[in-house]
Amino acid sequence: MAIDLPDGSVVNLGIGMPQRVGEMIPRGREVILQAENGVIGIGANATDEQQDMDLIDAGKRPITLVEGASIVDHAQSFALIRGGHLDACVMGAYEVSVAGDLANWSTGGAKAPAVGGAMDLALGAREVIVLMKHLGRHGAPKIVARCSLPLTAPGVVTRIYTELGIFQPAGDRLIALGLATDLDEVRRLTPGITVDIHEEHVTLPRVDEEVQLPVHRRHLTHMEEN
Repeated sequence: MAIDLPDGSVVNLGIGMPQRVGEMIPRGREVILQAENGVIGIGANATDEQQDMDLIDAGKRPITLVEGASIVDHAQSFALIRGGHLDACVMGAYEVSVAGDLANWSTGGAKAPAVGGAMDLALGAREVIVLMKHLGRHGAPKIVARCSLPLTAPGVVTRIYTELGIFQPAGDRLIALGLATDLDEVRRLTPGITVDIHEEHVTLPRVDEEVQLPVHRRHLTHMEEN
């Protein structure tokens, strides 16, 4: 999905799979990566020789900085997030509903942490993109008609990327903007949900082909506007 982030955008990457997006941004494209702990302009992952535990992202991962990066305090960092200055945030999820509801902070267990900055990101970013596996670790679908887990925010998810394709929540159904498999398989692995395919959908390589998704955000934006 890294290829769909537009040049000049300011983006927050969540912990886990979303962190990999920063490694795959096309060469020559400037995407400014921000972290909740006050880093604006995250560079490549730090090598063993570069590691400085005073320079980490919100997931405590050692990082480097790009030229012109800034370090700000938490108040300024969350003013950026809550003030609507993030073009997008890329987050993982336990569940996403067809209405765009996001559940990504608790599985409902007694030891669940507080929701933290995920709530601010989900409500403050102009676009909320979910990057996740299509099924949970026990085989349950993660795109659902209605979330059963505690919500991070309702109705905020604009796009979902899984190994099966790119999807847009559409209120009462799911719209496939791009597929890495056939529509029947998507419907089988997303039970209880109406899955329609966009007339201008793109064909994506399967994940095991180890190639970058040949999708440009302008094409997806064009499809979403029609």
